[in-house]
Amino acid sequence: MYIIKVKGKAKIPDYIQLRDENFVLIAYFRADRPLKNMDRYGLGGKEEALAALIESLEFGKLQKLDI
Repeated sequence: MYIIKVKGKAKIPDYIQLRDENFVLIAYFRADRPLKNMDRYGLGGKEEALAALIESLEFGKLQKLDI
């Protein structure tokens, strides 16, 4: 699975994209909202680690998600 942080413009907020191994979009959510229902993406119980990773991500840089 891969993660990328997308920079918003003006009134559009920053977003996070989760993509599978074929780079197909599987999740798209706001970066500033609490993480909910992460278990449906196989990330249940890893919300704190994922939130810390989101804070440290650079905008527009795709990286492998290893939590």
